[in-house]
Amino acid sequence: MKKIILLLGMLSMFAQANNYEKVSVEVTAEKLNGNAYYIPGLSGSATEYEGFISNAGFIVTSEGVVVLDALGTPSLAQAMLEKIRQITDKPIKIVIVSHYHADHIYGLQVFKEQGAEIWAPKGTWDYLDSETAPNLLESRRTSLYPWVNDETRLIKPDRIIDKDTKFSLGDHQFLISYFGKVHSEGDMSLLSLNDQTLYSGDIIFEGRIPFVGDADIIAWSKTLDRVRNIEMEYFVPGHGTASDQPQETMDLTYRYLNFLLDKLTAAVEDMAPFDETYQAIDWSEFEGEPAFEAANRKNAYAVYLYLERVL
Repeated sequence: MKKIILLLGMLSMFAQANNYEKVSVEVTAEKLNGNAYYIPGLSGSATEYEGFISNAGFIVTSEGVVVLDALGTPSLAQAMLEKIRQITDKPIKIVIVSHYHADHIYGLQVFKEQGAEIWAPKGTWDYLDSETAPNLLESRRTSLYPWVNDETRLIKPDRIIDKDTKFSLGDHQFLISYFGKVHSEGDMSLLSLNDQTLYSGDIIFEGRIPFVGDADIIAWSKTLDRVRNIEMEYFVPGHGTASDQPQETMDLTYRYLNFLLDKLTAAVEDMAPFDETYQAIDWSEFEGEPAFEAANRKNAYAVYLYLERVL
């Protein structure tokens, strides 16, 4: 009887999968430590590789699966779900969303259809209620078609997290660290205590220059100090390769953001024009990193404008 139920569940899942365009990129699940896994995205801009440019993860417990982030299209999330199902038939219980940016949330509807609860940080509603959310989704229906299309929808959270939160599922203990407005309107990380594995979301970009956007860089810098002090054995950044050397994985984001903060604070305090400031800074420490050409000047200008407002 158990085999029949499992078979029916698998058939239902694959029937549902027909609703989503298949991806041609390879989606894999890599085991890290104990029952903790991650889905490694590729290094690229938002619409490259069929939108597969961010990481996700999952932890298998005795009573179900906890997922961290849902990737950038429903098609990618469906491919992720199929990888989970190769490992366990346990239900998807909870999806922890590190932050509400498109490359981490457009796959949420796949897990919602599985009956999962969606937990998201305070600040999520600021994004969902903004003009940015529907406008960006409409744009991605063109730039990421057919993997994002008219059937792709923004999923509302079932629970908002506004402070550090411990919870358990089956035999596993978890800690959510809530950071507030840092990289986005609201950010948080997930630590599987049993597996000593931390999923940071976009607090950390490994192997490439991070995207700053409208981040609160002062809060981000302080948050990095906090994350670096969390006890862990494995670390999964929002972008880039997971590692059993957490401090090394965090190093580029830590150095880069503090460099921006140091150089541009001095410029703003001296009321130096941005163009003159940018040309005068020695960027050689970072100019060989992936995404430097695409992101660095935009990042520097965003930080400059931010510091003009707050200093």
